[in-house]
Amino acid sequence: MSLSSQKSEDGLMAELNVTPLVDVMLVLLVIFIVTAPLIVPQSIKVNLPKTQAVSQQEQAKNIQLFISANGQATLDNQLVDDLSLAKELNLLSKDPKVQLQINADKTVTYGRIAEIMAIAQANGVTKLSFVTLSTAKK
Repeated sequence: MSLSSQKSEDGLMAELNVTPLVDVMLVLLVIFIVTAPLIVPQSIKVNLPKTQAVSQQEQAKNIQLFISANGQATLDNQLVDDLSLAKELNLLSKDPKVQLQINADKTVTYGRIAEIMAIAQANGVTKLSFVTLSTAKK
């Protein structure tokens, strides 16, 4: 009588059950999808604040600078180029209460506004303001 060896089908299972792992990963994915917009505040939308008119605390000497749609500057009702604007602003900057009020057309490019601001800063004018119209209905 000999003992025969038979292969047993009752051996250990070598497969990994991934169903609980997938469940956990899906729950984590949902948590990240829900919390992601809260982590990055206002990354896409830009809602600018609305303000009311603010009165000046101290009286400043306001100098009006108008910039037309073509970029031409007018300082105190006189057409000026960049060089004469620099000279005028240099003279006006001696008074510490001087404030340059820029009245720029809405179609003027940002580059032109930046040039005017650089000229003002290079010539000692530190107080700048931009004149706009109120959107509030009366």
